[in-house]
Amino acid sequence: MNLRPFTLAAVVPSLLLASCGEDGGSEPETEVSGEKRSIFRPEFQVEPIESLEPQGSLQTLVQFPEGAELTEEARAELATILASPQVEQGGPIILRGHSDSGGSDEGNMRASRARAEAVRDWLVDSGVDEARISLIAFGEQNPVAPNARPDGSPDPVGRAANRRVEIEVRSENAEPEEETPTLAETLAGSVEEESGESAESPE
Repeated sequence: MNLRPFTLAAVVPSLLLASCGEDGGSEPETEVSGEKRSIFRPEFQVEPIESLEPQGSLQTLVQFPEGAELTEEARAELATILASPQVEQGGPIILRGHSDSGGSDEGNMRASRARAEAVRDWLVDSGVDEARISLIAFGEQNPVAPNARPDGSPDPVGRAANRRVEIEVRSENAEPEEETPTLAETLAGSVEEESGESAESPE
């Protein structure tokens, strides 16, 4: 027996609705405490995370293959620091200059200060208020790598790692700390005062 066109028109939508009711048209469900709930309901929606504010200091460093000239890598690192939330907040910036042990104590102290000054000058030229920046020269006092090999010969890789400026940008959200200089900082300041300014080039 042939079905009339109007009969098919009535049957097909009914079949489609029945199919949707079984699984395709219903919302995905999940079992929560023995009760089925849609995963699209409000109780399952995750609120967007608000932008995080810096909670502490930013600490990094730039290295100097020789002398006190900033390399392209150092400038790129400084540009990253300049764009940080800590710098934007206006907190204090501490620059700690270091050298290897390749020269005299006085020469290494001057070299470490010249490197810190190079970083300071770049930041100031880039718009940072110079009043925010403090410099500490340590000379060769705080190596992060050996300056010499076990046989006593110079270690070029270790010495290059020691020629650096450590940069700390303190966040305004961080808990205030009492400024107590370390023994090394105190000694560094004393040596600088005794040696005075000199026109010798950094070693």
